[in-house]
Amino acid sequence: MTVDVDLRRSPLGHRAAELAEVLVEEPFLPQLDVRTDAELALGLRLPEVNRVTGDEHRAALGLGPDEHLLVGVTGTESGHRSMVDVSAARTTLRLHDREVLEALCSLDLHPGMFVPGHCAQTLVAGVPVILWRLDAGYRVLVRNSYADHLATALLDAGQVTSRVAQ
Repeated sequence: MTVDVDLRRSPLGHRAAELAEVLVEEPFLPQLDVRTDAELALGLRLPEVNRVTGDEHRAALGLGPDEHLLVGVTGTESGHRSMVDVSAARTTLRLHDREVLEALCSLDLHPGMFVPGHCAQTLVAGVPVILWRLDAGYRVLVRNSYADHLATALLDAGQVTSRVAQ
């Protein structure tokens, strides 16, 4: 007897209402870590370091000279040194408020510098993350074990920046 039960649990699902003003969690986003010097992987053109090809639904992020993160993509393909499914290791947070991120991150996030199609591995509130600039806002890919700490820091920063703006 086989039972199809989804046993996955969102790291921040229990805090969705509390966090809604600052961020939205996008759990279970498919993610493949690819080590290759090829130009394509699973139909995506692989970008240079700190750049993104594709869109927010299906993209390749350049993390290093031969390291890429494929987001929204599943499958396997030969010809690469390594292709590992890392979907279960991270959750994804979507934010729209640049000031909240700037309060916790040392990168220059000015819209003229960190533009849509850019990504970076950095620290946000002391937590290692992958930061991805979208057309409308940012995606923060964070390890599940750090998600609660990062969400609390972002929520606190959102409260501070909203008080300063008033």
